[in-house]
Parts: sequence; C-alpha cells; structure tokens
Amino acid sequence: MTFSLVACDLEQRQWGVTVASKFPSVGAVVPWAGGDTGAVATQSYANVTYGPRGLELLAAGRTAEQVIDELTGADDQREERQLGVVDAQGNGASYTGGNCMSWAGGRTGPCFAAQGNILAGPEVVDALVDTFLSHRGSLASRMLEALLAADRAGGDRRGRQSAALIVRQTDAGYGRNNDILFDVRVDDHADPVPELIRIFGIHDLLFGKTPADEFLPLKGAIADEVQRHLGLLGFEALEDWAGVENLEERLDPSGDCIDPKVLEVLREKTAG
Repeated sequence: MTFSLVACDLEQRQWGVTVASKFPSVGAVVPWAGGDTGAVATQSYANVTYGPRGLELLAAGRTAEQVIDELTGADDQREERQLGVVDAQGNGASYTGGNCMSWAGGRTGPCFAAQGNILAGPEVVDALVDTFLSHRGSLASRMLEALLAADRAGGDRRGRQSAALIVRQTDAGYGRNNDILFDVRVDDHADPVPELIRIFGIHDLLFGKTPADEFLPLKGAIADEVQRHLGLLGFEALEDWAGVENLEERLDPSGDCIDPKVLEVLREKTAG
C-alpha cells in the first residue's frame, strides 16, 4: 500500500528515504536511515523491526543484499513483506514477497532502491527511478521530484493520504550534534506529496546551508540596509531577529558576513 525510494549521495555522505501511501502517518513506519550507515524502507504489512535491525546490520558491515537476506530469512511472513535497502557503499537491494498485493515490485541500481505495492502499475516505480536519475541538485530535492513523479504516474491505486522524507548525514543536524539533516512528514492530507514539498521548502529555508563563498560582507551599503530593516522591525541586533524567525542556523558565526537567504527574508519582512 506504499511506494518508496531509498537512496544515497556518496559524495555528500547522505542517506535517505522518501515514501507516500494511502496509510496515515507513513513516516512513522516505513523510513529508517543513519549517517554513514545506510537506509531502509520497510512496507507491505510492515515489519517495523526491519528498520532498527536493518541499520544494526548495516553498521556491522553487511551489504544491502545481505541485510535483506538476514531480515527476510528470519521472518515467517516474508512473503507479505516489501523492503528496500541502500548500504554505506551505495549498493541498492529490494525485496518483494510473493504475496504482496499487485501491482508490486521494485528496481535497484547504484545508490538507490525503489519499490511499491498496490500500485497503479510498474510505471509508478519507473517514474521514481527515471526522475531520480535524471534530476540534478541535492539528494533531498531529487528524491522529492521522484516521489511527485511517481505520485502523478498513479501512485498507490487506493488513493493518497500521507508522505514523508528523511535524510541523514553525520553531524549535519540541528546544532551539528546529530545526523538528522531532514525529517519532514505529512500525516493526513488529500494531496500529501505537494504538501510535503511545501513543508520541505520551509525547512530548507530555515536550516539549509548556503556555500560560504556566497555569503555577503556585512559592511558598507549592505550593513546599512540590514540595520534599516532591523530598525523597521523593532530589533537592534541581527541575532535577535534571526532567533525570532528561526534563522539562527543560517547566521555567520563571526558576524562579518550575511547569508543571502537571510537578507532575502529580511527584505521580505519589511516589503511595503
């Protein structure tokens, strides 16, 4: 009753899962990932122990294929399960039990595993894969483009209800002390995938990372403009305003520069 994409970007050291389903709060069940470890999607009468156990096996050095063999081999209900795994080396593997409801199946390749059950047809998984492989940009943005393409290709043939995206990268989470780069969910919505993309956009604005060489020197005309905007909003310090707007993660620690995204939001707040 679900379609998912498990994928990684080895250059950026990111692993993630994106998923959609006619099932409430699918993000609480299907996606599992760990920075520098790998990622797992467990679905179709989901055995949720596949998630934490799969990550344990990946951390111990098992390949994606070995993880699937070990998990399903110990499960008497394996024929009803569906599972996708990408390991720390980017190997992808997918399993579809013989009793999964049609259409059910998957595709794998370097750095991805795509799978689904109770789908409109194989074109849903094909849309997941083809869109993921043809798009450029961050891992998260590529995965969301793929999820939307699969949804619009028919998705879950019973309808729509929830969607989720997780991406893990070691020491890349809030405060740089965890691996939760992205963890966004839509638990119940008439059109959850576009809503997931909207929420992701908010998260990326607040917590995304602009390359340091794109920051603007906070002096001269730019410094004067920033102070003018802050004054109109009733603030003296950029840090105080940024804390109210949840933009503190985008501030330059030295205070010598400003992220252009921060300046863009500041301008928007005083527009007109």
